Amino acid sequence: MYAQTGETYMQRRSFTVLGAICALAAFAGPSLAQEQSQVATIIHAGRLLADPSTGRVALVQSILVGGDGRILSIEPGYAERQGATVIDQRDRFVLPGLIDSHVHLTSELGPNQFMEEVTLTTADAALRGAENARKTLMAGFTTVADVGAANDSIFALRRAIAENRVPGPRILASGAAVTPDGGHADANGFAPDIVDILRSPAACSGADACRRATRRQIQAGADLIKITSTGGVLSNTAAGVGQQLSDPELEAIVDAAHAMGRRVTAHAHGVDGINAALRAGVDSIEHGTYADDETFRLLRRGNRYLVPTMMAGWWVTQLAEQGGTLSPAQAAKARTVGPALVAMVRRARAAGVRIAFGTDTGVSPHGMNAREFQLLVEAGYTPLQAIQMATVNAADHLQLNGTAGRIAPGYSADIIAVDGDPTTDAETLMRVRFVMARGRAHSAE
Repeated sequence: MYAQTGETYMQRRSFTVLGAICALAAFAGPSLAQEQSQVATIIHAGRLLADPSTGRVALVQSILVGGDGRILSIEPGYAERQGATVIDQRDRFVLPGLIDSHVHLTSELGPNQFMEEVTLTTADAALRGAENARKTLMAGFTTVADVGAANDSIFALRRAIAENRVPGPRILASGAAVTPDGGHADANGFAPDIVDILRSPAACSGADACRRATRRQIQAGADLIKITSTGGVLSNTAAGVGQQLSDPELEAIVDAAHAMGRRVTAHAHGVDGINAALRAGVDSIEHGTYADDETFRLLRRGNRYLVPTMMAGWWVTQLAEQGGTLSPAQAAKARTVGPALVAMVRRARAAGVRIAFGTDTGVSPHGMNAREFQLLVEAGYTPLQAIQMATVNAADHLQLNGTAGRIAPGYSADIIAVDGDPTTDAETLMRVRFVMARGRAHSAE
């Protein structure tokens, strides 16, 4: 009798709880679905880059954006919905928000660079990063990969933008680059006691130490791993631009990163360091200045990209000639690396290497990112091919397929508009007139 009464009680209790859950679902379900599907904003587009992969342009279109910041649908004609905000871009060319795969938001090269390394805090870097993030967004770049910054400054900025506390592009961040002790991304050019203070937390020597540094960057919050396989132009040391990380160190870094689901991109100028990084399994090469035919063969294997950053080469070449900003060691490297980078991109185009758009902005001034489009055209690419690099290619490179790089249902509402036709004139991308990032309009005329 007791057992039967207990069983009946438990059954009744289960039915009551289940009924309550069903009632709540019936009550909340439709309202939640309605909220998600409700059209919050409609963009009227006179011309729309409907498919960046092919260059197909559609005329007189409406982009319907939901309250969650994602694209609901694209309709022919100029649609309206009760309660929705209409943004008029009927006289403009509308295309996906641009993606820059190589920036440094929390810094900018200038004549005070060496003094600022010992006078500014990471809090200063984060606040300057917020200013630079806004400039980048207003230039039409709604997603960036920040590949080399103090962990706490860039990760704090990434969080603030994701929480809509400050305006800026979606950020994928590597934090500090994994670099050899005394290498390109480590402290150089200071007195030994200052070097000890400024030493990079991700500097390492030996395979085990570099594996540990990689894991610690992921632990700190890195979305991807940036390494310096070779020397670099802006490291203040006359150490050249050849290979710096050893083959065993490169293999350990890649193995550790891939095991934890992170892609690895390698800063690399010298061909020895480029090819060693590719043989070790890196997913992309930044710069690639002295790439050879073997480089291009290795880049065509798997889902790999070249990020040439022509903007950086163009800018440091000018600075080397002007004087006053670069140290003698930096200027000497800039004079040779800048022109060689242009020649490499021409050869990469002929070899059919896939390129993801990246500028190394922070070397050049923030907000000038779109100048890279013109440099790519000067190297032989069409404006449409350059746009593909900054949309579908970059999204694939950064593993953002389904989120960014297209204007399509389900994608984030990252949308820009320009006057003229950017598929035939790359210069129009230097003057972005409208920006929407994740469904929020940040600039409209």
